[in-house]
Amino acid sequence: MGENRALEGRVAIITGAGSGLGRCHALELARHGARIVVNDLDEGAAGTVAQTIRENGGEAIAAVCSVTDEAAVARMVERATDAWGRIEILVNNAGILRDKSFAKMDMADFRLVLDVHLMGAAICTKAVWGQMRAQEYGRIVMTTSSSGLYGNFGQANYGAAKMALVGLMQTLAIEGAKYDIRVNALAPTAATQMTGGVLAEEALAELDPALVSPGVVQLVGEDAPTRAILCAGAGHFAAANVTLTDGVQIGGGQDAAAEVARHWSAIVDRSGEIVPEYGFTQAEREVAAAKREQEQMAAAT
Repeated sequence: MGENRALEGRVAIITGAGSGLGRCHALELARHGARIVVNDLDEGAAGTVAQTIRENGGEAIAAVCSVTDEAAVARMVERATDAWGRIEILVNNAGILRDKSFAKMDMADFRLVLDVHLMGAAICTKAVWGQMRAQEYGRIVMTTSSSGLYGNFGQANYGAAKMALVGLMQTLAIEGAKYDIRVNALAPTAATQMTGGVLAEEALAELDPALVSPGVVQLVGEDAPTRAILCAGAGHFAAANVTLTDGVQIGGGQDAAAEVARHWSAIVDRSGEIVPEYGFTQAEREVAAAKREQEQMAAAT
């Protein structure tokens, strides 16, 4: 299935791989030599993708289950391990949409979207995490979205789930570092069943999901980055970051709120922003700024 075999023999589970982006991910990773577990709720779709991979010289099995079913996911992982000995790659792609403005959104739909996207990814990741730690190798991709990173009207539930996946990725990348488990996020834009009613027809024509999948190869390879947020669509690739501005030390006192308002433009000034290596960077900088303020006040008296 192609000359570039960068993933030769690697075993990959791809969720929601019966159609759309997941199908393209499965075909692309197989083309690069990976053995594919094609997960989907649709047995026929999963089977067809697996068969396509095999007909093109690759190895694949279909695994029909919901990513929200812990027992079924555990069986899928066991089946893949029995077949190929180990699992090295997990692409959390499965998802659904229940778009409405927040005013009209039912909380049941809010929970459902979080359950599939966030809990589904957490369940699948937890199912392979112990094995990846033991073998000291793993590559995991969370599928985030511009809706989570930047917001989109009518997608409060979807956006919340997708940004939560970034937080999950950030922490798991830190926890997995000593075991060579690299965790990244993909923010795709593609013409699929999920985006059919969201994007204009002329835009959909440019957004072939197959143009996203080469980015996944980079995120799951032996030399993969970790804690990257890769934005991909129409063959264009960019990186997003969660940043922290230099900020302003205000301190306490009765006038603190007024001082925050007065210095707002400096607080949000991005000229000196950084990408923190971990969450406590914020607290460390805040404590350091307070200490400097105290030392300056002491020196002035």
